[in-house]
Amino acid sequence: MVTAELALASLALAPVVAALGWVFGVLGLAFQCQGTASEVARQLARGDQAAAARAEAAAPTGAVVRASRSGDEVRVVVTLQARPWVAWLPAVPLELGATMLAEPEERR
Repeated sequence: MVTAELALASLALAPVVAALGWVFGVLGLAFQCQGTASEVARQLARGDQAAAARAEAAAPTGAVVRASRSGDEVRVVVTLQARPWVAWLPAVPLELGATMLAEPEERR
């Protein structure tokens, strides 16, 4: 009798565990996008184009990195249609950004 109840509980728990894994996958992609935005903004604020390009190359697959400069501020936005596991699951649009002040020798 306990075996049947345990089997039913396991069947009910499996989709919950899968959904939590999917949510954690999306959060992982969001953290990667935020890290990319911060690193690219930091390198552009320093004036290091090569390091900024390397940081941009480390962005998650499918991410679009946009950088802009307004006065002394460098703003980077990373957008991604996050699909952490398979293409048929719903995509979550992510847009994360970072803003840094340009270093004194890089200010124009």
